[in-house]
Amino acid sequence: MFLNEQNIITARSFKKLNDKMLNSFQIIESVDSFYKLKLSETMHIHDVFHSELLHSVVDNFLSDQKNESLKSIVINDENKWEIDDILNSWRYKRRLQYRVKWKSYNNDLNWYNAHDDEFMNTQEMIDDFHIKYSRKAH
Repeated sequence: MFLNEQNIITARSFKKLNDKMLNSFQIIESVDSFYKLKLSETMHIHDVFHSELLHSVVDNFLSDQKNESLKSIVINDENKWEIDDILNSWRYKRRLQYRVKWKSYNNDLNWYNAHDDEFMNTQEMIDDFHIKYSRKAH
């Protein structure tokens, strides 16, 4: 069982930097909704906790989820991703950057420099983007 750290004082100076759940502990005994845990010897606290402070350990919490392999193109023994669409552009530290939608991949929130290898064969797509969105950075 994982133990919620909400009532436990740690050596960290800021509570928000603490782990939210502490290690995996073995249950020694249970009474109603309370559990006695086998704590490490360095923890000098009471060893009985309410069930609301405990969460079970899950070995494979994504067992039903299947991830499809992403399709990349191999050029000169390097994987290259194919751009499906250009979503946005901006200037960052005087460099033009684009946010793109990759084929066979969703939700990429990164910005890519316009002069990087990703945009090598996309000049027509870039021109279409700037015609469609003339007020965007270019």
